[in-house]
Amino acid sequence: MEQTRSEKRIQPAKRKRRWGDRYDGRRLRSLDAFARVSPYIMVTRNSASNYFMDTVDIDEIERYIRHKRNDDGLVGFGIMHVIIAAYVRSLSQKPAVNRFISGQKVYARNGVQINLTVKREMRADALETVIKISPELDATASEIYELVKKEVEFSKENKQSNFDKAAKAFDFIPGLLLKFAVWFFKLLDYFGLLPKTLEKLSPFHGSMFITSMGSLGVPPIFHHLYDFGNVPVFCSFGAKQKKYEVQADGSVVERRFITLMWVMDERICDGFYYSTAIKYIRGVLRNPFVLDERPEQIIEDVD
Repeated sequence: MEQTRSEKRIQPAKRKRRWGDRYDGRRLRSLDAFARVSPYIMVTRNSASNYFMDTVDIDEIERYIRHKRNDDGLVGFGIMHVIIAAYVRSLSQKPAVNRFISGQKVYARNGVQINLTVKREMRADALETVIKISPELDATASEIYELVKKEVEFSKENKQSNFDKAAKAFDFIPGLLLKFAVWFFKLLDYFGLLPKTLEKLSPFHGSMFITSMGSLGVPPIFHHLYDFGNVPVFCSFGAKQKKYEVQADGSVVERRFITLMWVMDERICDGFYYSTAIKYIRGVLRNPFVLDERPEQIIEDVD
């Protein structure tokens, strides 16, 4: 029986590890001179941050959410899942956005890691925690939902996420020793020697960090990037809003939208490339039903 596109998995090509590669990424050697030099000029992520605000109509997104909840039975499926799925899909077609800077070198990340803040309980005063998922590049929205659901349930059952456990362990270290420990971990990370167990727990390592400000009742903010770790993109989005648009015939139409705030490390790729990635995400969000199918191909980053 022939498999549908949603069933076929696309396996990325395996590459042999070379000198200078890390366990979490391969060093890019074919970049132009400016791309190789810029991490030495703009040393920190915050000194190399670009800020971009975008608005997205959510009529189709809400129709898609109703479809996933009612037809597919995905209880609690929402805008967060759609945005993450759209971003992961963009990485499959725009791989340079999944690069990172470490040790003043540019690397193509091995795989995808998404960090997100979630509430432990569906209450306004409930505490938030950080979870981390590692979807495949060809993941569908349903698979993103299942990954998030699994991590949220683990956090609820254990009263804390893996990140909370690690943070609690560090909290027992006296201040001066903790300062040294963080410096030492930064040094290890600089040379790609940070233990994998810590890297998997760390919300400061990954492809993107995303947070929703809508539950807090405030507009989204431009959230800074972290100078520890290697997350190159931070996305913040707010609550649903309404606006009225005047059409060509003079009629007024009500539109519902959300605002997305992007903060991006400009050293991993140029502005033109970032703009194509944002346009690609826009296109997916205008027709989120494509997230039920796998991409036709996965584009690999340069050497």
